[in-house]
Amino acid sequence: QVQLVEFGGGSVQAGGSLSLSCEVSGYTHSGRCVGWFRQTPGKKREGVAYILTPGSIARYAESVNGRFTISQDNAKNTVTLQMNSLEPEDTALYYCALRSRSGCSLMPDLYEYWGQGTQVTVSS
Repeated sequence: QVQLVEFGGGSVQAGGSLSLSCEVSGYTHSGRCVGWFRQTPGKKREGVAYILTPGSIARYAESVNGRFTISQDNAKNTVTLQMNSLEPEDTALYYCALRSRSGCSLMPDLYEYWGQGTQVTVSS
């Protein structure tokens, strides 16, 4: 059974950093797209970043470009989102998701498997 579990959420002051990890298990068909998404009350879920896995191509939402970095550890089936220079606007519930087919994007509807989410709170 496919399972995605996020770790690393928490509370931090503006300007600080957090690292989120997504452990993927139960998927053996060389899925290529792992993405991070976030959602706040009153707003639709938005894509933050994705990475081709296995691979090295990554894309970011404009709002986080230059501050966040997505990376992968293929041996551990883990995808990490390093978040630096955090702002209060980054406060959200963050989800890791997997798309089993080629053609990655930041559109949530294209992803089939989702983690439970981890809360990130940034205070000013």
